[in-house]
Amino acid sequence: MAEQSYQQRKTEMESAAEVSKELKRKKRMKLLVYALAFAIFQTIVILVFSLTVMRIKNPKFRVQSITVEDLTAAATNPPSFNMKLNAQVAVKNTNFGHFKFQNTIISFDYGGVGVGEAFVGKRRSKARSTKKMNVTVELNSNNIVNNSSLQSDIESGFLALSCYSKLIEKVQLMKLIKKKKSSEMKCDMVLNLVTKAVQDIKCQ
Repeated sequence: MAEQSYQQRKTEMESAAEVSKELKRKKRMKLLVYALAFAIFQTIVILVFSLTVMRIKNPKFRVQSITVEDLTAAATNPPSFNMKLNAQVAVKNTNFGHFKFQNTIISFDYGGVGVGEAFVGKRRSKARSTKKMNVTVELNSNNIVNNSSLQSDIESGFLALSCYSKLIEKVQLMKLIKKKKSSEMKCDMVLNLVTKAVQDIKCQ
């Protein structure tokens, strides 16, 4: 009887030990699953952070509008024009860090010949914002020689102009990452000599 009772207690203890061992195994598995899930979550967060916040894009540099302050044009021999324009240019920063850009020049030309330049002073743009600036430029036909199209363009009342510029920027993210980027701008436009308005501005 005593021996049977002993065997029963022994069996119960062994059974309890097995249950305890199984519970510990399940607990370890659960912790492992939690650790693995956390590691995957961290990886996803780091990946998303790298592809969005830490990805540095080139800011967009564009001419938004141009108004004519003064204009004279004559289809004489030789034909000529002289004008003063006020242009609003914008730098769009889509990055999560601010950037500073250096002094730059916007070069205007007619038929591939330079007719004037506008100066853009160095500035700072906040993160995910658009910096708008007004610049004044004087254009003239002094450098245009033997261009048969100029006289006919003036007579038609429309002058096709284009402008080009390159902006050098230094982007800074969280005071840790600094990287130089550049933006190129090329815009085509049409100057209406009758209404004295710049129209059809298309930038790349």
